Amino acid sequence: MKVLKRVGLGLVAVVLLFVIVVMTRPSTFRIERSATVAAPPEAVYAQIVDFHAWERWSPWEGLDPALKRTYAGPAAGPGASYAWSGNDDVGEGKMTITGAEQPSNVTVRVEFIKPIEATNTTNFTLAPAPSGTKVTWVMEGENGFIGKAFGMFMDMDKMVGADFEKGLGAMKQIVESKAAPPS
Repeated sequence: MKVLKRVGLGLVAVVLLFVIVVMTRPSTFRIERSATVAAPPEAVYAQIVDFHAWERWSPWEGLDPALKRTYAGPAAGPGASYAWSGNDDVGEGKMTITGAEQPSNVTVRVEFIKPIEATNTTNFTLAPAPSGTKVTWVMEGENGFIGKAFGMFMDMDKMVGADFEKGLGAMKQIVESKAAPPS
């Protein structure tokens, strides 16, 4: 009986220690990636400010061939929204453009519904660069207890950052192929 009591107390101590460690984790997160596109900012901006264009470069679009998309509001710019529902790889959610300054900035509110509920802010900044346009894709948000615990075992910056890099690479290819002079 004493052994069982000690094991039980040990388990409680481990769980309590885990909860304390999780609670000390940062309550906010920021994921950022950049790429330089050999095209003017206006060409890059057009790919970001219109959710219909995202189908060609978003890193999550190809994960579910049966993905259901719904567009609402204006065709592009503030108020435009895009909702999606798909398999476990893409989940369900909605994005709404909350701000846009042509050709330098687009801000998007991202609401994840499934598999985990969360609301984050995504921002794209476009700045002239010597060889075209520097595009920076940032996502910021709050980490609740579950997010903090998940972050102890999974490197979200690495996982989501890799998706951002893939998306920026696809966008770069699309924009640069359109900007290339005909041969």
